[in-house]
Amino acid sequence: MTDPFGLEGRTYIVTGGAQGVGRALAEFGIEKGAKIALVDINAEALEQVADEIDSPNLHCISANVADETEVNALVSETLGHFGDLHGLINNAGIVRAAMAHEMSLETWQQVIDVNLTGAFLCLRAVGQALIEKAGNGDAAPGRIVNISSDAGRRGTIGQINYGAAKSGVLGLTMSAAREWARHNITVNSICYGVVETPMTDTIRAEKFRDRYLKQIPLGRFAGSEEVAPATWFFLTDAASYVTGQHLSVDGGFHIAT
Repeated sequence: MTDPFGLEGRTYIVTGGAQGVGRALAEFGIEKGAKIALVDINAEALEQVADEIDSPNLHCISANVADETEVNALVSETLGHFGDLHGLINNAGIVRAAMAHEMSLETWQQVIDVNLTGAFLCLRAVGQALIEKAGNGDAAPGRIVNISSDAGRRGTIGQINYGAAKSGVLGLTMSAAREWARHNITVNSICYGVVETPMTDTIRAEKFRDRYLKQIPLGRFAGSEEVAPATWFFLTDAASYVTGQHLSVDGGFHIAT
């Protein structure tokens, strides 16, 4: 039977993969036959993921996505281990909450470094590899998905650094999509709402929960397993003519008043 996803045997890098959404994304890809280089700064957590998934199609790499040298090295390691590369899910991100008038420059910069500069570094390194493949006559499509957020489309309260970074990811997506279409590389973004993950647990007070739940038409937060299929759509052959797009997977939050 023909693989309807077109992922069988293809190799993808997934960043921020030691827990939550990143891990769910990796598990979904492996289930569909993809090979995954799973990247996270937390080496110990990655080891646990590797033990629990226990698949030859998973290779874990500890790296800081905000470090240019480490990003270039992780792409080289992926190519060395799997022998090929077809795309990227740019998922790594952190949260450092504070109101704008109380936020330190350090707190601002930490989030920008990981969520925006890190996304750029990974996109650039993977894009360079995919463009080189295309130049060598490899007709396989390149696929990049950047994980943004509704915070980047609507703004947010208490996380101006996060909202600014995720808004920047949308511009990054559209610009790369325009530049790299000539190389048969598509670049799209997913805008998550609130997903039940360890990261969001750190900021989820009852006041936060109540305020956001009232704005979500579906009336609940997403499970990480619910956002993975929509994300992977952009990496499948079904999305071969889709680029520069932003898809909200948020229970309707972006249309709520």
